[in-house]
Amino acid sequence: MERDARVCVIGEDVGHYGGSYKVTKDLANKYGDLRVLDTPIAENSFTGMAIGAAMTGLRPIIEGMNMGFLLLAFNQISNNCGMLHYTSGGQFTIPVVIRGPGGVGRQLGAEHSQRLESYFQSIPGIQMVACSTPYNAKGLMKAAIRSENPVILFEHVLLYNLKERIPDEEYVLNLEEAEMVRPGEHITILTYSRMRYHVMQAAKTLVNKGYDPEVIDIRSLKPFDLHTIGNSVKKTHRVLIVEECMRTGGIGASLTTAINENFHDYLDAPVVCLSSQDVPTPYAGTLEEWTVVQPTQIVTAVEQLCH
Repeated sequence: MERDARVCVIGEDVGHYGGSYKVTKDLANKYGDLRVLDTPIAENSFTGMAIGAAMTGLRPIIEGMNMGFLLLAFNQISNNCGMLHYTSGGQFTIPVVIRGPGGVGRQLGAEHSQRLESYFQSIPGIQMVACSTPYNAKGLMKAAIRSENPVILFEHVLLYNLKERIPDEEYVLNLEEAEMVRPGEHITILTYSRMRYHVMQAAKTLVNKGYDPEVIDIRSLKPFDLHTIGNSVKKTHRVLIVEECMRTGGIGASLTTAINENFHDYLDAPVVCLSSQDVPTPYAGTLEEWTVVQPTQIVTAVEQLCH
């Protein structure tokens, strides 16, 4: 915002309250009420307003206080945000960032535990990225703000408390690049967002059992970084996808298709995908855990795939 006066933030409680998870803390004091704009509870209205602002030269960042609320703005995100560059014959660019907390938290109930990446992935003209560390959250956010394309940045409600030393000097990450988290030889594990930490927990157990898993945080949910993924598949010949998204029509389903279409000849076993169950997320903590992939399930899946 300091670098570019066209950048502004729009959403519920983003101003003096500092955002529901304090992502915009103190920005209203620094940049004023118009650049950090508190809105009524009307997602369709302020998302449409932000897209209009982008068409006329601003670079808005839209915060959905919870990603589930952005379903109220689905028309604006799909019919306007994704398509206006095309339907205007290239007269308009829509440099909008849509971001906010999503995923399964701790007993937030079904409506506040949405994973909207599966809903949004089929919208043409939109890029999607998911951050998983403080380092890549900053790098991807800056890249998204500077992009001429509309970008949806998925943040996970349980990752806001992570701490990490990040560089003092400027850095911007590539929106279309996966991150090699752990190189290995026996199997490729593809994951993103919070499941990265479940996978790394499982990886410790797997290493103790003699396995050498390669872990990749795909980060870019649309388009996939098939270069990085493909090189890994050609090396390990086995793929496990671990996601918090729903099993039916989720990111894992699209990724499985992409791998089968592009790297089928390199696979020694079918692609296995561990996803959340196709049920509304229960409020009860123990039931909630049952619906989401746990590290023990990852260990079991790797053992089965490698035998």
